[in-house]
Amino acid sequence: MTVTERFLDFVKFDTQSDELTNMTPSTPGQMEFAKYLKGVVEGMGLEEITLDDNGYLFASLPANVEGDIPVIGFIAHMDTSPDMSGKNVKPRIVKDYNGRDIVLNEEQDIVLSPEQFPELLNYLGQDLIVTDGTTLLGADDKAGIAEILSAVAYLQAHPEIKHGKIRIGFNPDEEIGLGAHKFDVELFGCEFAYTMDGGALGELEYENFNAASAKVTIKGRNVHPGSAKHKMINSIRVANNFITMLPRWETPEHTEGYEGFYHLIAINGSVEETTLSYIIRDHDRDRFERRKREIEHLVNKTNTEYPGCCSVEIKDQYYNMREKIEPVIHVIEIAEQAMRDAGVTPKVQPIRGGTDGAQLSFKGLPCPNIFAGGENFHGRYEFVSIQSMEKATDVIVNICKIVAGE
Repeated sequence: MTVTERFLDFVKFDTQSDELTNMTPSTPGQMEFAKYLKGVVEGMGLEEITLDDNGYLFASLPANVEGDIPVIGFIAHMDTSPDMSGKNVKPRIVKDYNGRDIVLNEEQDIVLSPEQFPELLNYLGQDLIVTDGTTLLGADDKAGIAEILSAVAYLQAHPEIKHGKIRIGFNPDEEIGLGAHKFDVELFGCEFAYTMDGGALGELEYENFNAASAKVTIKGRNVHPGSAKHKMINSIRVANNFITMLPRWETPEHTEGYEGFYHLIAINGSVEETTLSYIIRDHDRDRFERRKREIEHLVNKTNTEYPGCCSVEIKDQYYNMREKIEPVIHVIEIAEQAMRDAGVTPKVQPIRGGTDGAQLSFKGLPCPNIFAGGENFHGRYEFVSIQSMEKATDVIVNICKIVAGE
């Protein structure tokens, strides 16, 4: 099977994760997919195959050369984002893209246009896989799974390519920040690994946001509006005041590069009670801590005017992996060389987000992130280049060759 055939097969599975179930995996579709992938790796003749009750699937391609070669791993996640449905995905291949609008869904007037998504023009002449506009595609991260399995199959078909032992790992629930929580690093047994979970061709990332969530709860006092003067506290209005006290320009839509932000992702409210759900992001650890303190300061400020009405619960989610990767920077140098050998220009850049590799790096497994080839993740305009997936497969093979001293 080609990497494209594998990818089109995998997107048939509905694997949306759900942060509200408090289960691992968080949705049954992920375990269904994990069991299917277990059958795939068994059919490929891989060894040391394990699938635990939490949906973590590991397998090994044995070394075909003797010597003290580091065991390395390649990791991808099975879930898709909760932001949009991944059920009944209907992928379509647009061959030899010509730079014009791509009509995803004529009936609903859904169009993928370079006017809104100028990155499309980077793919002139390439073959793009798109959606029908009613679901996300699932390149994040089923493209990564397809690439890892295709690279392993290539190595099996070409025994003249010498390589050490290679571990592969497919995990659930990355999209809700839990993918690495129950990942058994000791069982995986690698010196270092790579997540195939990046975006466009050439991306190589070992810096990511420090991340936290903040849930602000505002208690109101509901009184009949006809007799509410000096009695009612409308929690929705208090919440609105709280929102406007945060810096207007420090939001995702106004930031880039190393700039951090506060991101209001949900509001749920009535006069009696309103909750605000934020995520807090910054690459710099000191600025990250200051952002958390600013939220707490605004809670205290709100309580000055409305005593006892406001509270906050802040939870750290993950930290910047840079401090764990820099002492073993050779893992980046290997990936850079593997890209150049595949004819790809490395683009080392910070992740404006997070990957399982960030948490795994803090669990003792250095794990930078490599491109999988997709763009516009988490929505109906997601697409992936077939040529980019093929290059990602080549990069995996090249990493294995370099580590083995080829």
